[in-house]
Amino acid sequence: MKNLKGRKSFNLMISNLFKLLQLSLSEGNADALCNGFPRLSAEEWERIYNEADRQTLLGLAFDGVMKLPQELRPPMELMFQWASEAESFSGLNKILNVEAAKLTEFFKGHGRSCAVLKGQANARLYPNPLCRQPGDIDIWVSGGKKSVVGLLRETGMQESLKASPHHTHMKNDRGIDVEVHFRTSSGNYNPFTTRRLLKYLDREILNSVEVPEGFCAHSTKFALAMQLSHIYRHFIRSGVGLRQVVDYYVLLRHSSESDRRELMANLDRFGLRKIAGALMWLLRESFGLDDGFMLCKPDEFRGRWLLREILKGGNFGRHTDGGRLKWLYWWFGKRKKSLSYWRFDLAETFWAEVNYWKIFVGNTSTRIRLRKISLRDVKF
Repeated sequence: MKNLKGRKSFNLMISNLFKLLQLSLSEGNADALCNGFPRLSAEEWERIYNEADRQTLLGLAFDGVMKLPQELRPPMELMFQWASEAESFSGLNKILNVEAAKLTEFFKGHGRSCAVLKGQANARLYPNPLCRQPGDIDIWVSGGKKSVVGLLRETGMQESLKASPHHTHMKNDRGIDVEVHFRTSSGNYNPFTTRRLLKYLDREILNSVEVPEGFCAHSTKFALAMQLSHIYRHFIRSGVGLRQVVDYYVLLRHSSESDRRELMANLDRFGLRKIAGALMWLLRESFGLDDGFMLCKPDEFRGRWLLREILKGGNFGRHTDGGRLKWLYWWFGKRKKSLSYWRFDLAETFWAEVNYWKIFVGNTSTRIRLRKISLRDVKF
């Protein structure tokens, strides 16, 4: 009985958080949404605040709070704390926009095409562009891996000698984490669908334009395909957050019918049909997305699965530490969880495992050299 009451309380808290987010994202008259919002206790508001914080949505949720009538808002102490957090995100967004503009100028000055991906490119589409909680700056630069890494080394701007297959880190004198991408996307795990997706994205990234914030941003058409794949990869690998889902809602609301139709026609070719169905269900149920913005038929089975993983926080095993036995528990749990995704998408699960074991075997010499089984805490 206690567990049942706890689940009901959690579900009610999540429902109220979604109502706040809908308020934040509403651009017209919000009276109907306000009228449907309940009067909450201080404890209930604290739980909403903590979940918004865990999902990196404090700034956006606060915009919703400010649209509520005075009598429905949180206690004054929490309001002050929340307002302080929201103001810090606003200031950080301004800083990141300036830095993104500087990066654009830097790469253009070296004869490169470039485009800011995700974060700041998404934030500018929000009703309040400064409310989105920012992270790092992701910027795509033309030329390919060898050329881009070479440019950063020549200019003394590469942060470390190691580069992933799709990006490297760039030095920044303001302490901002900058990822310079030489591929338009890390793609799916399935190499065949990824090949088709990348061919499409490589062509569409050339339609990036300079925006009023001073940096170049990708087209909505590019973002719809790239970020759907990004959500899928994170969902399969380590978990996805609610902020990425909100980003996608905002993208859909800013997309044209032709943008959506083009992606709809390619969902199967890009291996994105199943995650699209899950996301459409989640956006309809939680944000009230209109049928006219749907990319495909909503998939309730996969949508509920996606929502469960989001609310778990996507942190499976991330904080486990100490001892070989604990590591083995973590490792077996991780493999079991990864393989369980076959019911969501058999092909993607298969290729995700192939990718895991390819990396695992490839790191054998490093394990022998360091005399460590697990490399989770090793910094290269």
